[in-house]
Amino acid sequence: MEKYMEQIKELAVEYAPKLALAIVVLVVGLAIIKRFTKLVGKGMEKRGTDATARNFFKSLINIGLKALLLISVASMVGIETTSFIAIIGAAGLAVGLALQGTLGNFASGVLLLLFRPYQVGDLVTIQGFTGHVKDLQIFNTILITPDNKKVIVPNSAVTSGPITNISGQGLVRIDLTFGVAYDADISKVREVVQSVADKNEQILKDPPIDIFVSGHGASSVDFAIRPWVAPANYWDVYFYLHEELKKAFDANGIGIPYTTYDVNIVSQNVDASK
Repeated sequence: MEKYMEQIKELAVEYAPKLALAIVVLVVGLAIIKRFTKLVGKGMEKRGTDATARNFFKSLINIGLKALLLISVASMVGIETTSFIAIIGAAGLAVGLALQGTLGNFASGVLLLLFRPYQVGDLVTIQGFTGHVKDLQIFNTILITPDNKKVIVPNSAVTSGPITNISGQGLVRIDLTFGVAYDADISKVREVVQSVADKNEQILKDPPIDIFVSGHGASSVDFAIRPWVAPANYWDVYFYLHEELKKAFDANGIGIPYTTYDVNIVSQNVDASK
């Protein structure tokens, strides 16, 4: 026991200062990395770098510096970093083969950052989900849908399918179709639609709203209505027109056709004795 206690004392004397110093370096290093990442973000912001690139590079720098810090702390404790790095490399290869999809997400994130099909704040449709881009991360793209749901789309799925950037051109056109009765006055319908549009300041005057007959249905004359709005006002105007046009059509006696059925009942004489 005395021999073992003596060895423990020798090890404590030898490694305790190293371990304490390693802990201090780890804590201070994490604080410095956090501070440095914030400074990088502020510097990129001052240079006019958009939020998409800032968030991506901040995340990449943060992970890289933390990995280097852990290797440095391990070497301070006495762990052979050469073998450690070799083990990490071998493990990284194995993990890489097992996580090909994750690495694909990373590569796709780099491509999205380089080619910029969308930016933070754009209204997009990706993999059937429509929403504003909240963040472009290393592995995922974060969308916020109009009903305030958070959708996380893997970057590899983004690049493997079509991307519809609704607000990419600065203006958005809303495509609506309304059916009116065949006996309705076409000129009157156009005037009513125009008056409803003029009351909404979110509907742009230039380019002007398009109002035209798009087809003749089985029971209605179909009108195509195409107003232009800013991307942020898309849904407000969309729901406004659906409600206000119904009210305006009712107020002006313009009928909106709906499906009706004629039911014919054929009576037959039934012999009660049977």
